[in-house]
Amino acid sequence: MLLSMNQGPEKISKNSLEKPPQFPKVANEIQRMITVDQEMREKSLDDDSDWDEEVDIKNTEVMKRIVREIGWPTISKVGKESSESAWLLVQHSDHDPDFQQQCLDLMKAEADGEVSQVDIAYLEDRVRVNTNRGQIYGTQFHETRDAEGNILKYEPQPIEEPEHLDERRANLGLEPHAEYTGQLTQKYFPHLLKRE
Repeated sequence: MLLSMNQGPEKISKNSLEKPPQFPKVANEIQRMITVDQEMREKSLDDDSDWDEEVDIKNTEVMKRIVREIGWPTISKVGKESSESAWLLVQHSDHDPDFQQQCLDLMKAEADGEVSQVDIAYLEDRVRVNTNRGQIYGTQFHETRDAEGNILKYEPQPIEEPEHLDERRANLGLEPHAEYTGQLTQKYFPHLLKRE
């Protein structure tokens, strides 16, 4: 699915925001990839035939090279915007959950303020869903379609210990899950809200 709706307070080190990135060429390369990624996803919202899985495959290969060369693209390495874009590109690497797990491990190993904790939570959920485990933060959804391809439902993938979901989300500064679900549905499938 498109972009992320991740929001919430972040502890970002003041020094990492003030200094220019260590790898500006890598930052620019990441921004070029995310532009293509988002353009394709935006178009596919209106027409499923605009979906191009090659975009994710190519971006994943470039992200693998970047990670080999510089490690995880942290805020101090590529800047806040490109660090978040790198996460989103990996989030869209569903065809390669091993690489997603590798990146998640790298992100978790970074110092406070170098990687968004919310981004880590979203990728944690994505990896868990892609490896058939319940998610922790309820960030990953799926569509149920009828025979003609019409979307009938938009709901979260299975969640571990759902009774503690809003607690876990609150610890990251995320909104309650029901509110998040409403925001996503309104953004992507508003026709589903009219039925309720």
